[in-house]
Amino acid sequence: MGELIVLAERLADRSRVRGTEKAEPAFFFDLACPFSYLAAERVERLLGGVQWIPAACGPVPQHRLPSFRSRAERRAAELRLPLVWPEPFPVSVPGALRAAARAAELGAGSRFALAAARLAFCGGFDLEDPEVLAEAAAAAGLTLDQCLTAAGDQALDRSLRATARGLRAQGVRMLPAVRVGGRLFDGERRLVEAAALASELLTAQGQG
Repeated sequence: MGELIVLAERLADRSRVRGTEKAEPAFFFDLACPFSYLAAERVERLLGGVQWIPAACGPVPQHRLPSFRSRAERRAAELRLPLVWPEPFPVSVPGALRAAARAAELGAGSRFALAAARLAFCGGFDLEDPEVLAEAAAAAGLTLDQCLTAAGDQALDRSLRATARGLRAQGVRMLPAVRVGGRLFDGERRLVEAAALASELLTAQGQG
């Protein structure tokens, strides 16, 4: 039984490249994280097509909240991106993350995640509100039933949590994170570094 549990955990963990997947860049995010939103606005412009993979890392601890907010606000200003704090914040958004996981399965991962992130951190909306989720679903081309059914499907939590644990086991200390060529870059500020590696690998493939 123990071996079966370990195997199930490994299959649920999306932090590692699966044998059947193309070794393309992957973008790991948490919809409750403003830095994931700041990265989501730029990741495809910098890296081209990426896999969008949600992970449940939980809210910021209260004792770190003032400095966390200040860092996010300064970084948004540097990037000239809007940043509006949703109410309440910080808070976990399990329903939205489940919907993001289902959207990824249906080929609408980037559209849903970017719409949801903008609703949260440009509009200040609560992603656990079904009406707000419906807006994100519409932007991604998903039906309301697909979105709300996924939001209530606790079975999707296994992959979200296993992926977060897998990232931590590989040394990722914060989200967002990007995987390029088997290497993980954690933190929004490392997007440019990840993009440089992706460009190098693409050039090497073209010369091969």
